[in-house]
Amino acid sequence: MEIINGKEIPKRSLKRSLIVFIGNVLGIYLIAYLELGVQVSQFGSITLLVLFISLVNAILWPVLTRIAMPFLVLTFGIGTLILNGLLLQFFAPLFGITIHGGAIILAPVAMAAVTTILSALITINDDSSYYRAVLRDAEKKRKADIKDYPGLIIVEVDGLAHKVLCEAVERGDMPTVKEMIDSKEYNLRMWETDLSSQTGASQAGILHGNNEGIVAFRWIEKSNGNQMMQCSGITKVPELEQRISDGNGLLVDNGASRSNLFSGDTDNVIFTFSKIMDFGKLYNKAWYSVFSNPSNFARIIALFLGDIIREIWSQITHSIRNVRPRIKRGIVYIPTRAATNVFMREINTSTLIGDMMVGDVDVAYSTYLGYDEIAHHSGVRDSDAWIALRQMDQQIKHLIDANKYSPRDYQFVIQSDHGQTNGATFTQRYGQTFEDFVKSLLPKDMTVFAKMTSNDDHFVGDYTPFARKNKKIQKEKEEAKELSDSEVIVLASGNLAMIYLTQWSHRLTYEELNTYFPELIPGIVNNEYVGFILVRSQEHGDMAIGKNGTYYLDSDEIDGENPLEGFGDHIVRHLKRTSSFEHTPDILVNSFYDEEADEVCAFEELVGSHGGVGGDQSKPFILYPSSWNVSDDEIIGAENIYKLLKENLAELKK
Repeated sequence: MEIINGKEIPKRSLKRSLIVFIGNVLGIYLIAYLELGVQVSQFGSITLLVLFISLVNAILWPVLTRIAMPFLVLTFGIGTLILNGLLLQFFAPLFGITIHGGAIILAPVAMAAVTTILSALITINDDSSYYRAVLRDAEKKRKADIKDYPGLIIVEVDGLAHKVLCEAVERGDMPTVKEMIDSKEYNLRMWETDLSSQTGASQAGILHGNNEGIVAFRWIEKSNGNQMMQCSGITKVPELEQRISDGNGLLVDNGASRSNLFSGDTDNVIFTFSKIMDFGKLYNKAWYSVFSNPSNFARIIALFLGDIIREIWSQITHSIRNVRPRIKRGIVYIPTRAATNVFMREINTSTLIGDMMVGDVDVAYSTYLGYDEIAHHSGVRDSDAWIALRQMDQQIKHLIDANKYSPRDYQFVIQSDHGQTNGATFTQRYGQTFEDFVKSLLPKDMTVFAKMTSNDDHFVGDYTPFARKNKKIQKEKEEAKELSDSEVIVLASGNLAMIYLTQWSHRLTYEELNTYFPELIPGIVNNEYVGFILVRSQEHGDMAIGKNGTYYLDSDEIDGENPLEGFGDHIVRHLKRTSSFEHTPDILVNSFYDEEADEVCAFEELVGSHGGVGGDQSKPFILYPSSWNVSDDEIIGAENIYKLLKENLAELKK
């Protein structure tokens, strides 16, 4: 084993090299056999071509990728397949082989796919050749003096509740995390989100220490011309970050943001939504770790296609088995799932490893979206979700293994931003959408605008190569016009719903609501699938109203049955804070929670949901080094996760 500066140098693996060689040969042969653009005179010529291309790649690939890097980044890696295919096409005639048409891309993908399958069958998970390639480039970027204090890598597993994590560990689906916990070198804690248990509120609190005013996934601002603000959208998120940032975000001091909603006040960003419109920040040297090996991106595409097949099979089997609850996932969701669960996952891990190999970044924060996306559509504990967690555990292992070779030590934090709670939707249970239900309680001549989806915080479509940004901006403008013409606006955020009566510029009181719309509050409260509503009374202040009782939050008095029973020990605190926000709706609605079945009902069409309270959606986790100084007190609210991370990050530098 070669050691430099106390760190291992990744060794060459003959077994891995042999598998790659065989996989490449079989991949080209497969495309030729299927007559997809490769013509071969004899099988032996493929072997000679693969040997020759391996030699050429070893010499030319580092140079070619450095020259073509902007092209590779702007095409989101597709350029890598083209470049690799062109090399094959150029040299193939020397061996009596012709490659043309779609085979320029199909051949590299097939080579990577067969190699990946063979590696899995023979249980080879040796990434030493990849680490060597990344390390080789990193040494050229590295500063002369290696920092003498550890860095920090923060991995966010989007949507994973503390309880579900523990179940995955017990099932054996997350052996790397189990090893971290069992080693006693890490402490696992549950923490509690704010009322708005969704990525926007949580990441604002974690990355900027401020989620004040974020009512839900989206909300209406009456004082701002009934503008709809939301935790997605290519113009909304940058504006939201400007509001919450004081310039002292978690990543402000030499940090890196990878696939996050907000930047944490760093400019070292990849797939960071708040800076999506700044194309100058798209090109980042950390991308080199994705393209350092000619087959690496082809492997990602092969895994991407494999996940598409897995999702198609999942939809078929769920239908045959009549899995309940179940929603219609549709065709569009298939590539969306693969993009979040595979493409962005692999990009995250590759760029984080690149950051570690250079060793300059002090703190990196990266969001892995796959589990959350799958749990929304398949279910929190569906077999699809367990598979996603097994794959996530492998990413954590890759990062920890990379620490063996990085020039400085890195500590790790694994955490989530919220959880999810399962359950059939409001529409499935009641037979009517929540929007239509609200309409039935209002005068028939009132114009209603509704937006009942909140799962577009995963923003995959906005990263599509050559996406039509102008069209998206125009769509936002058209939506704003529709909003301004509406008298009632109904929004959903998981099992949390908001009702705004926009003819009035102020938040209507309980008394005013009953005067103007006498059927509205009684109708909502008495719906069997509503847990409670939050309104503000002119006489009593903030009130949580249920079917059989009212909680007067300001005086801490209850009339009748407690409507907040079963929604957590801190629910009053969360409701009072949310009610203090400037843009809290006239009526805030939270669905029922069935504690025995552990179910809520989302007001949007998702099996697993989050956004309000009820069950594990408010109970994420944090796994941090046991050497850290962390109070034993309960961790309540995302802003306190920011404080925990910020304080211990400062300690690392001492």
